[in-house]
Amino acid sequence: MIGNQTAQPVTVTLQAGPADTGGIDDFELFYARRAVDRYRTLLGRQGLLDLMAGDIEKGNAFLRENALASGGVFKGGTTVLATKGLTSGEFLAWMDKAFAGDEQPLLAAHPEHYVMGTDEIGARVVENIGPHVASFYMGGWGTDALDWAEDAAELLPAAEFPRKMSSNLFLADGTVIGRALIQFGDTAEGFTAQLTVYFPVSCPDEVLDHHLRHYAVEFRNWIVAAAAARA
Repeated sequence: MIGNQTAQPVTVTLQAGPADTGGIDDFELFYARRAVDRYRTLLGRQGLLDLMAGDIEKGNAFLRENALASGGVFKGGTTVLATKGLTSGEFLAWMDKAFAGDEQPLLAAHPEHYVMGTDEIGARVVENIGPHVASFYMGGWGTDALDWAEDAAELLPAAEFPRKMSSNLFLADGTVIGRALIQFGDTAEGFTAQLTVYFPVSCPDEVLDHHLRHYAVEFRNWIVAAAAARA
């Protein structure tokens, strides 16, 4: 309040100047992505791991403690994305190629992707889980590895969502700190992606909610990259 008046929110509108289409938010996103890519490139994989070693240790400890406290009980949430102009088969073919090659397209999909690749344990991911940086592995990933997911409430009919992948998310010591169930079904215009993640039930709700946002960002960008590679 200013005197007896309510302060009005400040707004800024771009009226003229840049030749490119888009707004100020679009420009900021472009520069933010460029800066993050530069940091990743300059530091390199091992440089990033060394820089974030302390954060990873704290994040892994947080997830390990919650996994033990929850006794194998998880809570889940689902992000749903609708895509037009690309089939699920085309997208998954791109994903298979990306995971088998250079990690750069995988890292570029989200500012909080730090490492994606394979080491002696398996498929490794270093990224944020909520506010916590974690280093974990994905296991049992593939269409024939549903195991626990066969009883998941989020499992959709194969007739509508024939392409399914499930995975445990586990630390290097074997502690299961989460799960993922990804399902794709083609539509007349493209495909729908049902992206479900599970975390220990004792984790704060913000951890789950942030990962649902994380899913939306990374899969949107991967889908756009897959479409661009096809063109």
